[in-house]
Amino acid sequence: MTEQLSGDYDYVIVGGGTAGCVLANRLSEDPGNRVLLLEAGGNDRYHWVHIPVGYLYCIGNPRVDWMMKTAAEPGLNGRSLVYPRGKVLGGCTSINGMIYMRGQAADYDGWRQMGNTGWGWDDVLPYFRKSEDHHKGESELHGAGGEWKVTTQRLSWDILHAFQDAAKEFGYLPTEDFNSGSNEGSGFFEVNQNNGVRWNTTKAFLRPAMKRPNLRVLTHAMTDRLILDGKRVTGVAFRHKGRPVTVTARREVLLAAGAINSPKLLELSGIGQPDRLSALGITPVHDLPGVGENLQDHLQIRTVFKVSGTETLNEKANSLLGRLGIGLEYALSRSGPLSMAPSQFGLFTKSDPALATPDLEYHVQPLSTDRLGDPLHPFPAITVSVCNLRPDSVGDCHITQNSPDPQPDIRLNYLSADRDKLVAVAAIKQARQIMTADALKPYDPREFLPGPSIRSDADLLQEAGNIATTIFHPVGTCKMGNDPMAVVSPELKVHGLDGLRVIDASIMPRIVSGNTASPVIMIAEKAADMIRSSSG
Repeated sequence: MTEQLSGDYDYVIVGGGTAGCVLANRLSEDPGNRVLLLEAGGNDRYHWVHIPVGYLYCIGNPRVDWMMKTAAEPGLNGRSLVYPRGKVLGGCTSINGMIYMRGQAADYDGWRQMGNTGWGWDDVLPYFRKSEDHHKGESELHGAGGEWKVTTQRLSWDILHAFQDAAKEFGYLPTEDFNSGSNEGSGFFEVNQNNGVRWNTTKAFLRPAMKRPNLRVLTHAMTDRLILDGKRVTGVAFRHKGRPVTVTARREVLLAAGAINSPKLLELSGIGQPDRLSALGITPVHDLPGVGENLQDHLQIRTVFKVSGTETLNEKANSLLGRLGIGLEYALSRSGPLSMAPSQFGLFTKSDPALATPDLEYHVQPLSTDRLGDPLHPFPAITVSVCNLRPDSVGDCHITQNSPDPQPDIRLNYLSADRDKLVAVAAIKQARQIMTADALKPYDPREFLPGPSIRSDADLLQEAGNIATTIFHPVGTCKMGNDPMAVVSPELKVHGLDGLRVIDASIMPRIVSGNTASPVIMIAEKAADMIRSSSG
């Protein structure tokens, strides 16, 4: 028997992740709104969520990760990639790299030029500033006193300072601020932490709002489908701890399940490509061909260089005495390696000097491993990862069964576009060039991956397919726009339906030139304003 959840709600938010926590806070600020937040995962009260280096123990951990995988990727020589997604309140902000990055002004101006009125850089900057609590205080570009803490990292590595000096030798100059609208240059990443502890959207937005009587939060609530009355979405059917439940939304259902699960729920509800849905035994109720299409992600190529005469995390973590020292430093001062984000140092450059803005992002790490989650190498080394910020390769994400439990079929089509192949080769060559700088000679860098014997462009591309991996930035599967493949309008309303918006990374028509967590917070902030103004 299906139970009706007690009471009526104005807004039902599906997904308690990056966007959902923001929406729950902003919409429940009005005591006249009754808000329900549904999260399929659990709470975030797990120690490795909060210790920054704990991302190593969260990714691949079924307690906090949905444990997804991509389909076999031809461009990666047939490899399937692990595809982490947060299975916890706070979503991916509970397991991600904590890097605060907005992207480039040109990204958002490009969205506006695609017909998305109100989404240019000047339009979105106030929403970045609104929730920001920047360590330098308020300025024209940054906010202070908001919920989203932005701070500096609490450790330093000589080899990373040397890498910055090396980059300067080739004209890649330091920048004071990656988030001014132009992220060109080098610097140490700012992070979403508070006194050496991860700062996720649960702490920032949700937990303070949970004190309000008009907000209810349910964890372990797996949404099965949306409920429609004709062309209006009126509620949600879900299972709470295995028990079937339905709930009604008097105003709107807000889908904030992320770039993988938002299209999944639309398709399970009969919204998408009719032929695809009919083949799975799902009755099509609304023809929307763009659902699940336009999937984009950042692929990073992890080059590794052995070094000497300097300390890296490899030696510390592989020694009992080193591990004890790391633990003691964190216990006493919330600093040191346990407080570190996956990447400390960043560099934004161009693969081709003719480009108007950087299309490469480096994540430089004082550590190395065969792949994330594996033991660190038994020798001192650094990882110089490079990703193509604006890939032309586009994939898709679709359900394969009429069931909410299996993950969708995730196909990124990495390195399928000719230009992406050229950029991959150029990225490896550029990383190699920086490592030849005089500033790094005292550390005797020796290439380990892809390996000094790999020289021709064809071999470099082949090896890129062997060592490249996702940097966990899926977007675009419910893209915003007014063209035939758009899923939502610039107000984030699903085309052709009433009572339903999608508010998460899936609405990006084009991936931003940087990390994606804080842009999703901005999207939720802007959406909350649009919702409030339309309900008035």
